[in-house]
Amino acid sequence: MKLALIGNCSYQALIDDHATVRWLCWPRFDQSFVFGSLVDEEKGGEMSTRPADEEGWEVEQGYLGLTNILRTVFRRGPDAFEVIDFAPRFRQYDRYFKPTMFVRIVRPLAGVPQLRVRCHPVYDYGRTVPTRHIASNHIQWHLPQGLRLTTTIPQAYIDEARPFLLDQEHFMVLTWGEPLQASLPETCRSFLDRTERYWTRWVKRTALPGCYEEQVIRSALVLKLHQFEETGAITAASTTSLPEYWGSQRNWDYRYCWLRDAFFTLNAMRRLNHFEETEGFVGYLANIARNAPGQLQPVYGITGEAELTEEILDHLAGYRGEKPVRIGNAAYSQVQHDVYGEMMAVLAPLFLDVRLAGGRHGVHLELVDDLLTRIDRHLESPDAGLWEIRDEPKLHTFSLLMHWLGAATAARIGRSVSDEALAARGDAIMRRARAVIIDRCWRDEGYFADAATTDHADAALMMMVNLGFLSPNDPQARSHVENLADRLRAAPGLLHRYVHHDGIGETHAAFTVCGFWHAEALARLGLRDEAREVVDALLQHQNHVGLFSEDIDPTTGEQLGNFPQTYSHVGLINTAFALEPYPESLR
Repeated sequence: MKLALIGNCSYQALIDDHATVRWLCWPRFDQSFVFGSLVDEEKGGEMSTRPADEEGWEVEQGYLGLTNILRTVFRRGPDAFEVIDFAPRFRQYDRYFKPTMFVRIVRPLAGVPQLRVRCHPVYDYGRTVPTRHIASNHIQWHLPQGLRLTTTIPQAYIDEARPFLLDQEHFMVLTWGEPLQASLPETCRSFLDRTERYWTRWVKRTALPGCYEEQVIRSALVLKLHQFEETGAITAASTTSLPEYWGSQRNWDYRYCWLRDAFFTLNAMRRLNHFEETEGFVGYLANIARNAPGQLQPVYGITGEAELTEEILDHLAGYRGEKPVRIGNAAYSQVQHDVYGEMMAVLAPLFLDVRLAGGRHGVHLELVDDLLTRIDRHLESPDAGLWEIRDEPKLHTFSLLMHWLGAATAARIGRSVSDEALAARGDAIMRRARAVIIDRCWRDEGYFADAATTDHADAALMMMVNLGFLSPNDPQARSHVENLADRLRAAPGLLHRYVHHDGIGETHAAFTVCGFWHAEALARLGLRDEAREVVDALLQHQNHVGLFSEDIDPTTGEQLGNFPQTYSHVGLINTAFALEPYPESLR
């Protein structure tokens, strides 16, 4: 997918390699697109800046240094120009300034190229084409909160998509709600400079491993943009309904907060020395848990909505014609008991890292106790598992693994706060979870199966090594990893999640993060050369700006599924740290 991500932790946008905005949902991650040609070329609206005559142009796209600011350069003969796109983000008045504002700067680099600019927003997922009026320096579209494009380009040229000569720098600012009323050139230049400085400083505070550092930085920047900072929620991906595989109809909405995905993301961010993301998410979690006295759902809306009713949008053609387009996600109604252990691990730094202890409150220790109680209650309860199998519930090994992790974490927390009762409970439940896994999930062929009652291979169980359940010198560890890889291999570096029927049908695509889980497990077993081979094979599938989707077609190598996928980038980060925890020069 030749798409690049920009954002400011208030919104996200995807821009293709010819400077067309293919996806922009406003005012929130999970609301209607304003531009959504990614899922319907005709009804998705358009925002583009292209040569008037598009033939023969060479186009290069990349980020400005180590930032989330995008630069697209067009060249043909004596003519050249660049398009700079960004979402403003910087510190102002002791808080982050992150407006619902998209900024585009167009600059001539050589000659006098002729351009054509189009801006035709839609709303209500393409069902509403708003009326507009043209003023002296802006175009206004009539939506409940107002959508305004303020620009130095003559409005008639944009409204009529007329070609014009680019003989000077031009500015375009699209805003939702409050319009821009300051000097346009001065504001754009200032916001660009301040946003660039913000991201540069953020990256400088990032801890890095001793390998794959540029890929790790890009992955960190991707993860940062998937936190909806207002509440602390972390989304699984930026998009909805990009198919896992052609014709599969596995087109899901990933613009919500899966608690499991958030755990993995925050774990990676802490490795990178970024902690405010955890502090923000803990507040989100505490609010959800207080409103969920029964059981935690696997997924919530970004402001904590519990009901994410799934709806099919029949009027949209789908990504490259692949229907259906869905909004909402029925997974909210599933039972997935692994979330309790993962949320325990999310809370752990408040108690185990002295740098975060100041953010701890009594409610957090109450939540630890509550989560441990839920682990104890549901330890041997069947569920849908992390892959959301739409079949009979089973006692999934991955859920048992998370129970083990959560109980072990609770025991550590208990010891850190001198609560011997909590520590003893955690230790006892941890031993119980381990016994169930060893006694009921190990298979004589040399691997742990996906569930206590079935024999299927599950790539997520690479995490038994990565989370420390199996130590590197455990004779079961290497056998387990080799068996899973042999049973699930799709192509060099690529693994299927599983290959058994899941209640929907067969799976064909390779799940990107599974390859990274395999590489991380190899590294932790001391098989560093083999791990690097897997990583290098996976990196062949990153797109032109270093981003990964959810899935990869093992036959063509094409990226598939929702994009960019946080899981995939978390996997890359964790694998790099498993290979080289610190640069050689700092050891």
